Amino acid sequence: MGKITDKFGRPLQDLRISVIDRCNFRCTYCMPQEIFGRDFAFMPKEQLLSFEEIERLAAIFVDLGVKKIRLTGGEPLLRRDLPVLIHKLTNIKALEDIGLTTNGSLLTTMAQRLKDAGLKRINVSLDALDDSTFKEINHSNVGPDKILKGIDKAKEVGLEVKVNMVVKKGRNDKEILPMARYFKNRGITLRYIEFMDVGQTNGWNFNNVITKKEIFQMLSGEFELEPVDPAYIGEVAKRYRYRGEESEVGFITSVSESFCSTCTRARIAADGKMYTCLFSDSGFDFRELLRSEKTDEQIKSFIMAIWNSRDDRYSDERTEESAKNKKKIEMSYIGG
Repeated sequence: MGKITDKFGRPLQDLRISVIDRCNFRCTYCMPQEIFGRDFAFMPKEQLLSFEEIERLAAIFVDLGVKKIRLTGGEPLLRRDLPVLIHKLTNIKALEDIGLTTNGSLLTTMAQRLKDAGLKRINVSLDALDDSTFKEINHSNVGPDKILKGIDKAKEVGLEVKVNMVVKKGRNDKEILPMARYFKNRGITLRYIEFMDVGQTNGWNFNNVITKKEIFQMLSGEFELEPVDPAYIGEVAKRYRYRGEESEVGFITSVSESFCSTCTRARIAADGKMYTCLFSDSGFDFRELLRSEKTDEQIKSFIMAIWNSRDDRYSDERTEESAKNKKKIEMSYIGG
């Protein structure tokens, strides 16, 4: 059918699908322990989209122009038999790329199965190499060594690996340079993510943000960096290469240098709701449509109507006041 565009001419070409709302960490950035404690009521199984429903919906989106799909969570590796879903998605014609975002805690046992299912690349969330800092952020007894072993295993089996680090002032900013050194020496791309006001519970304010400019200045004191052209329209990360090497570092700058004007991404939550922005306050229920008698063409029409009327520009318009007052979906629910 070809590409569809929103009110600002942004095409729909990138789809994030959250396959589960649970996580085995209680990260202070997206699942604060005081909110998501041991007794928190996550979705019952019947509310989650089945693999067949995800496959059908993904195929419809691909027919509308989506080229890339990324599986998220929660922690997607907690979804039972996830490689079965990956294998199903790899068989969708015209889909060019499938990725997965994970906290890496299960990679040592899952990496080979993911690769065998057809997955080509993963993004691993890792916010510190220091053991005490890592455990403080994730409220778990799991240390960074386990995640690093998982990253090594993923590379060993042939998966492309990138590492994402959310930087929060006073929490893990001392880890900026150690992380750069570690992953530069291993030829792994590290991407620094500005601390964002996703959801209602992470206590965000501007004073906790370390901007791309500040991080870049810190790195420039030790490394020579040269800019890299975007690989495709709508690429989120601003990329740099260490001079004379293939290793890269990137920055995701939703706060200091917003990229709403080139956003081509839609999100499907684990229960089938579609969101047109990471900072949305409401979604569109596709689980009900999938479980009704609606045809693929009818569902396609719903997607087109939603995307054609999309006018999201939250990061362009963000103020500290709007960040406090606007209701937003939690990261653990909508995915990254």
